Amino acid sequence: MPITDAVIPVAGLGTRLLPATRSQPKEMLPVVDRPVVQYVVEEVVAAGISRVLFVTGRRKRAIEDHFDADPELGSDPLIDPRTGLQILYTRQASPAGLGDALRYGGTLAGEHGDGVAVALGDTIIESRRSPGILRRLIDAYDRGGVLAAVAVEPVGDAEVSRYGIVEGEERDGVIVASRVLEKPASGETRSRLAIASRYVLGPAVFAALRSTQAGVGGEVQVADALSALIDQGERVIAIPLDAGERRHDIGTVHSYCSAFLRYALSDPRFGAELRAEAAELLAAERG
Repeated sequence: MPITDAVIPVAGLGTRLLPATRSQPKEMLPVVDRPVVQYVVEEVVAAGISRVLFVTGRRKRAIEDHFDADPELGSDPLIDPRTGLQILYTRQASPAGLGDALRYGGTLAGEHGDGVAVALGDTIIESRRSPGILRRLIDAYDRGGVLAAVAVEPVGDAEVSRYGIVEGEERDGVIVASRVLEKPASGETRSRLAIASRYVLGPAVFAALRSTQAGVGGEVQVADALSALIDQGERVIAIPLDAGERRHDIGTVHSYCSAFLRYALSDPRFGAELRAEAAELLAAERG
């Protein structure tokens, strides 16, 4: 069966973006004229997904409203249901980590025994190639022989402790994982391959998450479930983002501004004007 389901976790509190996130989810912050989460939904639809489960939390109702019809504005649902996309919502009881949030999507994997795509709702993948990384993960999983496929990208030494890190060996264009570490110190691993917010997870991963205990930060970590399965002899692979892809993690003020700047300056409607304005500002600053 083809993979047609995706889980988009959006329950994070966004504390590093305060005060902007006091009254709106970080996933609803606009990047030019669309909120972050709309970019994510458009990406999963382009990858062939027809059903999305949002795992939400407190103060996330704006996400539901955004994808609904708005009679006062005379608008249809943002993602036309006639295209075949079904949107579901559930709520994480408390912020207990990504692994806990994904437990809510276990029934999707259990219905037909298929894999489920996962796209973090606060991260945009800017891509100039087709198919995109999520579609490539799906295709790799569909070829069989793996329990999970994850996207990775290289990071610097100072960033290792912020991410899940994949150790492994490259074979036939993919990395066969030997271990997945959650936020290790840079001296704990020689790998610099960080998980890049996109996954395809099989039913066995969701089963493992149900028994995974809280780990780093007192939260349930996907990395711990993947490592446990690898230790049992199961196969997990990683696929790197390519040169035409860039991850924008909208988790800090700096990263948000960076994403907004890149998308605004490259917008075909007014990017040229903005680049000219930016050049004037930089010239004035240089004196």
